[in-house]
Amino acid sequence: MDARVRELVKATIPVLKEHGVALTTYFYQRLFRHNPELKNIFNQSHNETGKQPVALAMAVLAYAENIDDPSVLAPVITLIANKHASVGIRAEHYPIVGKHLLASIREVLGDAASDELIAAWGVAYGALADVFIDAESKLYDQACNADGGWSGWRSFRIIDKVRESEEITSFHLVPCDGGPLPGYRAGQYTTARLFVPELGVMQLRQYTLSIAPGAMHFRISVKREPASATTPAGRVSNRLHDFYQVGDMLELAPPFGEFFLDESHDGPVVLISGGVGITPMISMLDRLVASAPSRPVQFVHACRNAAVFAFGAHLAKVAERNPQVKLHLFHDEGPVSAPVQSGRVDLRALAGEVLAEGADYYLCGPLGFLEAQIATLHELGVESARIHAEVFDTGGIAT
Repeated sequence: MDARVRELVKATIPVLKEHGVALTTYFYQRLFRHNPELKNIFNQSHNETGKQPVALAMAVLAYAENIDDPSVLAPVITLIANKHASVGIRAEHYPIVGKHLLASIREVLGDAASDELIAAWGVAYGALADVFIDAESKLYDQACNADGGWSGWRSFRIIDKVRESEEITSFHLVPCDGGPLPGYRAGQYTTARLFVPELGVMQLRQYTLSIAPGAMHFRISVKREPASATTPAGRVSNRLHDFYQVGDMLELAPPFGEFFLDESHDGPVVLISGGVGITPMISMLDRLVASAPSRPVQFVHACRNAAVFAFGAHLAKVAERNPQVKLHLFHDEGPVSAPVQSGRVDLRALAGEVLAEGADYYLCGPLGFLEAQIATLHELGVESARIHAEVFDTGGIAT
């Protein structure tokens, strides 16, 4: 991109800050009006609640603000590329999205959107699209060429359905074709695709593979998402809980995700989770005790109460058999018994155990929980390079 293109893109930063969400909301309306088939790829619940337009507006703004050196966005690009690959976004989708994005800029900004400005954004979008296409092509190749790997969607059969808590149910799955499963990294996710009758389209959701790599089956552990004052009940999670039984089939994408256990390190590991964020931690914990029993593990988990506490019996068994594993479990409310404690996680109070030289910290859970724990880790002197986090929502989180 030449200097004039970058100058024009940067000139839109004030407009993007003020009207970015309006622009991206209009964009999605336009996209789905002209290309309704793409509803089968995008999360319609996130679009309805406004999460998707907000996430896109923030991404567009970040790109404009860093147009002189987009390399600083590399971690975000990696995150998004994995999400794109997990839902099957291909090179041919980018011209469609670009056409509607440029048209939306023109139609929303009106006279302020000169031909030169639209052309500049066309160049900028094309450059970014090429980066994503290249990154996603490599991910697709890796997934397809791995032993047991595949491209696109593969049919799996549910061989077991286990109620882990009042909210979380696990589905154990094997390929219908009888073929082998690919390897993956502890913490990664798969994507489930199913038809949602009330929407009349397929919908896709990412679910952590909550079993350690190397098993003869996949396991996803799905939280039933209830309706709230601001969001509808989760259409996919509730459908899985209510309608999918042992023997039923479910389509899955290959494993993807940039949040996973770094097995090249040999130091202590601290796993910190809130709510259903426990699912990647179970995979990481089981991988650690099986393949690296010398690495000390501090397992910190918080949830509302005993009724929604998943994998409790499994954690107790792992800790009993592996003295290098220490549990720090917290419930916000209700009666508790050892080893569970009452109250919220306070890493300051646990500093004597969770702070260790060379430790890696993995965090997963709701955004507010993660922000609080990461802030405390920084306060305790943990550097960002040692903190790895995944938020269960649209977008990422800074560490």
